[in-house]
Amino acid sequence: MADYVILGAGSIGSNIARLHTRRGERVRVVTRSGSGPDHPLVEKVAVDASDATRLTELSRGARVIYHAANPPSYTMWERMLPPLQDAAIAAAKANDAVLALTGSMYAYGPQPDGHMDEHTPMNATGRKGRLRRRLWERAQAADIRTVEVRGSDYVGRGAAGIYSMVIGPALEKGKTAWMPGDLDTPHTFTYNKDMAAALVALSDDQRAWGHAWHVPSPPAISLRDLAHRYAAAAGKPPVKLVRMPRFVMRTAGYVVPIAREMAEMDYQWYSPFRMDATRTANMFGLTATDIDTAIEDEVAGAGPSSE
Repeated sequence: MADYVILGAGSIGSNIARLHTRRGERVRVVTRSGSGPDHPLVEKVAVDASDATRLTELSRGARVIYHAANPPSYTMWERMLPPLQDAAIAAAKANDAVLALTGSMYAYGPQPDGHMDEHTPMNATGRKGRLRRRLWERAQAADIRTVEVRGSDYVGRGAAGIYSMVIGPALEKGKTAWMPGDLDTPHTFTYNKDMAAALVALSDDQRAWGHAWHVPSPPAISLRDLAHRYAAAAGKPPVKLVRMPRFVMRTAGYVVPIAREMAEMDYQWYSPFRMDATRTANMFGLTATDIDTAIEDEVAGAGPSSE
């Protein structure tokens, strides 16, 4: 029996598992493939986590169920995320466990000044943002102890983000990096280990239950600044950056589904995007890791892992 059940073995789920094992606590990691950190206190189970009956059985005796699973592609969200959420809620209710949800900024939608805190209305108009809002509201209405922790785009070892997809390959090959966004507008980045730490801390604090919280993150920086910091951490010359015309992804979206899904969220990269976590920091005493520490961790890592 494990006190903690984790759905997903990407950078968030794996970091949650490591935090618990360092405290000598047993965890059970549930994924379709049976992946997860190798550790004597980690039990890896290969199962479809959207099977509510099976997940409920696997969660017997659990204090916390962490939902850190995410489909590998935006095109799968509408089909896969609701059953995963329903199964996690059912398992939490049947076992009187806390349900800790890994959230994002999508539910807020575009903001006039780019500033978002926990009081910002969830007014997303895009499909993915509306879905994220529905999923959180479903958990709130389920008569369970639940908390959602929200972060911005991840940096850190194993993060499937800007570095692994764009900057890293350009640095390795000495080529130009085509960036889908304004190169000089401020954007918040969240260290994935800070996200994991916040999920662990808030799931164990009844003051957090029933609410959504933002992860304390470093001050917002531009894509240009981020790229320079990655180059410095890798010991390489700064990569040449070119702003990709905004119409490219939108035009491709007419025939390529994943391009359409990415274009829906491009507002995050063409105007200021600042996540305010002051409330979380003040209430729980959590602080953000320095951005360069997060970047150095990512560059030193072996590469991305899906969440």
